[in-house]
Amino acid sequence: MTSSTLTEAVVTGRPAPRRSVTRRRRPARRATLAPLVLLAPAVLLVAVFAGYPLVRSIWFSLNDVSVFTGVLDFVGFQNFANVIGTAEFVPTLGRTAIWTFGAVALQLVGGLSLALMLNNRFPMRGVYRGLIMIPWATPSVLVALMWKWILDPNNGVLNQWLLGAGIIDAPIEFLSQNSTALPTLVMIDVWQGIPLFAIMILAALQSVSGELKESAQIDGCGPVSVFRHVVLPAILPTILITTLLRLIWTSNYVDLIFILTGGGPGTSSTTLALESYLTTYKASDFGSGAAYAVIQALFLAVFIALYVRLTRKDATR
Repeated sequence: MTSSTLTEAVVTGRPAPRRSVTRRRRPARRATLAPLVLLAPAVLLVAVFAGYPLVRSIWFSLNDVSVFTGVLDFVGFQNFANVIGTAEFVPTLGRTAIWTFGAVALQLVGGLSLALMLNNRFPMRGVYRGLIMIPWATPSVLVALMWKWILDPNNGVLNQWLLGAGIIDAPIEFLSQNSTALPTLVMIDVWQGIPLFAIMILAALQSVSGELKESAQIDGCGPVSVFRHVVLPAILPTILITTLLRLIWTSNYVDLIFILTGGGPGTSSTTLALESYLTTYKASDFGSGAAYAVIQALFLAVFIALYVRLTRKDATR
C-alpha cells in the first residue's frame, strides 16, 4: 500500500484499494497453474495411450465379443468365472510365479555380485562396464533367436560343447521337454536382466561415502560387516525399486517365451500374460483374453502400489 492510498483511507474513512493484494495473488495463481499446464500434454498422452486401452480391456472382459461383427454382449463376470474355473488356471499362476520371482531373484543376486566386482579398481574397468550392457540393450526378439540357435539340439553351440566335454552322452532338447523348458527360459531372462541390476546397483555403490567405510574399518569391522551395516542400507532403496520394476516387466514378458517355446511343450511354459495373448489372438476369444489381462493387472497393482510408495519415500528424503 502506497503513502497516497494510506492518506486517502485516513481522510475519507474508506478502505484502501486492494490493488497490491490482487497483484500478489496473480503470481501465486500463475505459479499454481504453471505445473498443471506443463503436465497437461503428458497426462493427455497417458490418458490416450494407456487409459483408453485399460478401460477398453476392462469393458471387453465383461462382454462376449464377436470377432467378425464386433458386437458386444454384456455377460458380467462370466468371463472371469470361465477363466478361473479352467483346470489350467492355478498351474498357470504357479508358472507365472516361478517365471517372475525366480528370474528376478536370480537377476538380483547376479547383478549385485557383478556390481560389487565392477566397483573395484582394475584395468579396463570402464570397458567392462560398457560391455555388460549388451544383453540388456539387445532387443528381446534377437535374444530369443540367438538362444534358439545356441540351444538347438542338432547344431546348437551349447549341446556341441557339452558333448565334446563328455558331460552329456546325447543332445538335450532344452526347449522341448516339460522339465527343462521353463527353467531354460528363466535362465535366459536372467542373462538378459542381470546388467540392469548391475548398473543400477553400481550407481548406488558409487554414492556411498568412502569416509563411512573407512571409519567402520578403523572401528574393527570386516568386509562383511562394512557391507551389511554401511553399504547395504545405502543401496537398499535402489535395490527395492529396481526389483519392483523388474517384477512388473518380467511378469508382462511375452515375446521371449512366445518365440522360444510358444508356451509349450503343452502348457509347461505358459504364463498368465502369454495365456492372455494366446486366448485373444489364437483362440479369438477377446472376452476371456481380456479377463486374463485384468486378473494379471490386479496382481501387478500390488507391486505398482509398493513402487509408488517407495518412490515417494525416496523423494521426501
